This record gives sequence, C-alpha cells and structure tokens, in this order.
Amino acid sequence: MLELFVAQLKWSWIQYKRYAHEVLGGVIALSITFYGLFLSVGYIAGSGFRFGDRLDAVIVGYTLWSLVIFIMNGINATLQREAQVGTLEQLFISPFNITKILLLRAVSDLLLQCGVITIVLFIIMALTGRWLSFSAALILPLITVILGAYGLAFAIGSLALIFKTVQQIAGILNFSLLFVLTIPTETWSGVQKILGYLIPMTTGAGLMRDMMARQAGLNWGTFAIALINGLIYFVIGITLFRWSERETKRRGRLSGY
Repeated sequence: MLELFVAQLKWSWIQYKRYAHEVLGGVIALSITFYGLFLSVGYIAGSGFRFGDRLDAVIVGYTLWSLVIFIMNGINATLQREAQVGTLEQLFISPFNITKILLLRAVSDLLLQCGVITIVLFIIMALTGRWLSFSAALILPLITVILGAYGLAFAIGSLALIFKTVQQIAGILNFSLLFVLTIPTETWSGVQKILGYLIPMTTGAGLMRDMMARQAGLNWGTFAIALINGLIYFVIGITLFRWSERETKRRGRLSGY
C-alpha cells in the first residue's frame, strides 16, 4: 500500500515537472479570472461600496472551488488518458484494485495541487488587499470538503466507465459547484439550514469561511455534520464506481472506451 502510494506520488511529481508550463498557466488563469471578477463587481457597485468580510468569504469559496474542480476532473481525466494511451486494461488487471490505484493517485496529485492552490490564494489576497486568517484547525473542515469532492469525482468516474464520454455533465457540474461552494449556508436558519446540511461540501466550506474570513473558532457540532456529509458522499461515490467497474468488466467494454 505504501509502496503504491510512493510510486503514484513520484509519477505525479514527474508529470508536474514535465508540464510545469501548464501549472504556471493555471495559476495565472485562476488569479486573473478572480481579479477580473473583483474589478467588475467593484465597478458595477460603485466607488462607495464596501465589501466587508463578504469579499473574504468569496475568496475562500473561489479558492475551494479551484481545488474541488481539480479533484472533480482528476478521476475522469485519468480514465480517459489511460484509455487513449491503451493502458486502461492494465490498470484493471493490476494486482492492486483499480479504485485503490485511482484514489492513491488522486491523493498524491492533491498533495501537489494544494501547493499550487495556496500560491493562487496568496496572489488573490495580494491583488485584493484582503488577508485571511489561518490556523491549524482549518485542516479539519478542509478534509470534509475533500471527502465530498472525491465522492462526486468517483460518481462522475462511474458514469465515464459506463457511458465513456461525460464532458457535458462534468462541465455543467463544475460551474454548479462554484455556486455550491460560495452560497452562505452558514448564515441560513430553520429549514434552509437543514437543506444546507444535505448539499455536498457546503457545510465544510461554510466553516472555512467563518474561520478564515470572520476569525471564528471551529464549531465542533457543525464540523461533525460536515464530516458525516463528506463521508456519506464519499461512500456513495466509491460504491457507484465499484458497481460501474464490475458492470464494465461484465460487459467487456474497456477496449471500446
């Protein structure tokens, strides 16, 4: 297990070094996109408008969205890339389970991508002049968001195994996640708040906005709900992927990917 993870981490590092220009391009594109939106909203609102901690909250949501988009596209992109180079069948007949391989590869990619997203976050903070609060406890709600993201990623991967191409679905979902990760569910109450607990990743994202934008402490009760939410979506995603894996093998459709 450890040897497989180390091998996947080395593979990810080689890919990052080989395509460093794409990483740099991603950092620039994400930073410029947010700053363009920031300038546009400021112009529309007028010079007298004050964002307050709302801008900080939006920065947190946008940064999380950038990370989640990477996670969401990772599983699907890996399946399509392996299919195009003709090595997808080898993954399925490997001594290691295909789900375990993809998960460890995704985690190794995530470790490197977190560094890239951190750079984007600091560039955005420098451009906007808004500096967020950081603490070690942030890792806890971040884990809940990552769990939910991987659950959705494996669910999309299961569709990719069955239907082969899911670019349109993935594209629509990517834009929808920007709304999911920026809506202020932490300010909702009553029935709305209960509904917010059911939406993937929103509770964890709300905790991170409170901690980074409003300097609040970690609410352990809300964290427990966010963790349960993330685990449920993760289990659902893994279950769907395992089912699609068995169904694809039964149909013998790997070569027709």
